Amino acid sequence: MPTYRYLHYDVFTDAPFEGNQLAVFPEPRGLSTEQMQTIAREMNFSESTFIFPPETAGTDVRMRIFTPGEELPMAGHPTIGSTFALANLGVITPSQSTFVFGLGVGPTPVSLDWKEGRLDFAWMTQKAPEFGGEIRDRAAFANAIGISAQDIAGPAPQSVSCGVPFLFAALTSRRAVDSVALDVKAFTEVCRAAGVEALPLFVFTVDRAGAGGDEAAYSRMLAPGFGITEDPATGGASGPLGCYIHKHGLLPAASLPHFISLQGVRMRRPSRIHVSIEGEGERITRVRVGGRSVLVGEGTLQF
Repeated sequence: MPTYRYLHYDVFTDAPFEGNQLAVFPEPRGLSTEQMQTIAREMNFSESTFIFPPETAGTDVRMRIFTPGEELPMAGHPTIGSTFALANLGVITPSQSTFVFGLGVGPTPVSLDWKEGRLDFAWMTQKAPEFGGEIRDRAAFANAIGISAQDIAGPAPQSVSCGVPFLFAALTSRRAVDSVALDVKAFTEVCRAAGVEALPLFVFTVDRAGAGGDEAAYSRMLAPGFGITEDPATGGASGPLGCYIHKHGLLPAASLPHFISLQGVRMRRPSRIHVSIEGEGERITRVRVGGRSVLVGEGTLQF
């Protein structure tokens, strides 16, 4: 029976047993799509990645990303974590300042910062944002996510995508963010009534009350449709988060080139996701998400 090696990383953290878990399979040759989906379901992390030889000119590898429920065209924590795994394996060397993943959304570059011959930090460049529909019925939306209408901050909840769409809702406090409890049926109905797809829900606040560190945003992401009740760190949503914040002026413009979103606290897996939004006036010119990762284990899977 064939065996497949995997590396277990905690991503968007520099401490083990925090951040978001990731299984990286560096040599998955021979596995079918159905088998990779089965393995992702067995690992039961938010995502698992499978690294193949490059298929497109200008890329270094082809990477496929699976949640327990489906394959994704791109995602942030798998890209950052897999970068650290490939550096650990010597596929990426300290002589490299960039590395390009072939993802379902196309070539995706990562920039690399090294320290004493080891990868210290990675920045992933994401696609330019696409802003979608808004939900104007604040009372119905609040009821569907288990809070009061007064807990919703000024901007309307809206879908934003930098490769994968999420529905973003700015709330007034950390208490409100921690109180969110998704009623999937009611949430789906509210989205349908607004003409918006029932997307994974990303709630956040920029309120600093109760903040214990340098984070500018405090966030949670719930995606039962992905087979993920809640995700401790969502890099694919953090780029769009920065774009939503930029659009609505929720943070000072001077902080947008580099701020931190703290996610996963309620799950006891705090994650520090670095976000960089660059622009010219109202136009966003570059979206990046970055962080660190820690190797916490490795093993083999028989299949």
